[in-house]
Amino acid sequence: MSFDTIVFESADGIATIRLNRPDSLNSFTAGMHAELRAAMDIVESDASVRCLVITGTGRGFCAGQDLNERDPAATQKMDLGESLDNNYNPLIRRFKNLPMPVVAAVNGVAAGAGASLALACDLVLAARSARFIQAFCKIGLIPDAGGTWALPRLVGHARAMGLALLGDTVTAEQAEKYGMIWRCVDDEALAGETAALSRHLAAAPTHGLGLIKKAINASLGNDLDTQLDLERDLQREAGFSEDFDEGVAAFQQKRAAVFKGR
Repeated sequence: MSFDTIVFESADGIATIRLNRPDSLNSFTAGMHAELRAAMDIVESDASVRCLVITGTGRGFCAGQDLNERDPAATQKMDLGESLDNNYNPLIRRFKNLPMPVVAAVNGVAAGAGASLALACDLVLAARSARFIQAFCKIGLIPDAGGTWALPRLVGHARAMGLALLGDTVTAEQAEKYGMIWRCVDDEALAGETAALSRHLAAAPTHGLGLIKKAINASLGNDLDTQLDLERDLQREAGFSEDFDEGVAAFQQKRAAVFKGR
């Protein structure tokens, strides 16, 4: 499928979505949201895909909403809640619910909803030159696209409040130190590190990885008893999987496992 605002590729179990509006730092438009929905339809329907990577073209990962689509002088004000309901929130839910690892390769600035998009991914690699900015406070808005949910859980209440209220720029090195991201890497190493990580994940027992993702995400809102019950149920499912059988057989036969993600 051909797209205008993103580049979509799929090979060897890895689907890659590259935001592709470099002149606007890959900021979101209605057209980009429509193409992201179509790309996610492909990912969700293709059983061969076992890892999703999202990154950006040029010097930005994503600068959030393209404000040139918004007219502050318009007589009829835009309902931003409707925009979230129709575009951003479904995308974040799809990333969180996708039964496979989602990797963000943050190649440059990630601001506003672009930062929220990155933090919604399961593993975040960031180039050393990348920056994370909670830019909402600068225009009288609140962090959205899951920003107020992710930030306190990743960096703690005090730091999340400071970042949201002040809109300070966070370097990739600081983001790693704060626990916002998995790793900060040199700019020239980002592509190679992302490729190696995504290949590793795509060759892993990805059905089990999807269950791990589900359990850890659920734990943020569960008490211990509820989480223990969930672990029991998910472990039961994992124990009936072909990947578990293959993992045990490979261990016993002292050979490399060949997982199929089911």
